[in-house]
Amino acid sequence: MYLISLLPFWFLYLIGDMIFLLLYYVIRYRRKVVWTNLRNSFPEKSDTELKVIERKYFRYLGELIVEIVKMFSMSADQVKKHIVPVNKEVLDGYFNEGKSIIGAVAHYGNWEWGCLRLGLTTERRGIVVYKELSNPVFDNAFKKARSRFGAMLVEMRQTLRAMITYKNEPSISMLVSDQTPVRHEIHYFTEFLHQQTSVFLGVEKLAKMMNTAVVYCDIRRVKRGYYKCTFVPLFDEAKNTAEHEITLAHVHYLEKVIREEPQYWLWSHKRWKFKPEDIHR
Repeated sequence: MYLISLLPFWFLYLIGDMIFLLLYYVIRYRRKVVWTNLRNSFPEKSDTELKVIERKYFRYLGELIVEIVKMFSMSADQVKKHIVPVNKEVLDGYFNEGKSIIGAVAHYGNWEWGCLRLGLTTERRGIVVYKELSNPVFDNAFKKARSRFGAMLVEMRQTLRAMITYKNEPSISMLVSDQTPVRHEIHYFTEFLHQQTSVFLGVEKLAKMMNTAVVYCDIRRVKRGYYKCTFVPLFDEAKNTAEHEITLAHVHYLEKVIREEPQYWLWSHKRWKFKPEDIHR
């Protein structure tokens, strides 16, 4: 992966285009999963409209795959050029008040480059919460790649311990908020894209425990290979929120983003494996 990452961008995107053709037309990678997810999420759209989104998604997936490979050797200057935070002053404002921040991010756009960019965006401690991969070789490789520019990688189960350890210094902790909980970790469902959806409560629980500010990290594709990140303030003090208010805020914001440009979300993920009746029966 590292050797491939040394190839220039233009050549990698040619590979990305070939990956698209292979996944979409030859392997037909999770086509049924993607179609079912799209059909259930956008019942108001015609099959023709959904086919356009489906094809755009698979084209972007090929692009995303080579971009993730590229992160193994990207220089700091390249990262700064290809993903730009447009309002860093939001983070600085909270830090100047002595506050820590929980950042909710989703599998939308290039979240991996967002991880790289975090360490180059602020001198404050940046914690990236990740889910351990089952393959230890890949897990170790991705941890090294993601932390190349200063981000601190913390496994999900160690998140609270890390935040308590650094509670006396303003920091930002990034959590991927749209993963599917395993069955025994499901405690809450809400409507998302017209479907009852199980949601992790980690963003809300951690923010309330530590009384942090909460922001949504809105990563948007500008053009091929270029992104912008907007830090959207959701709550200044988590302790002043009602139960599930934080969770609903970041879930609804993500839904708005997806509706605007649906092709950049991870539709091949089996996001709706569980229904409320499966858990409570």
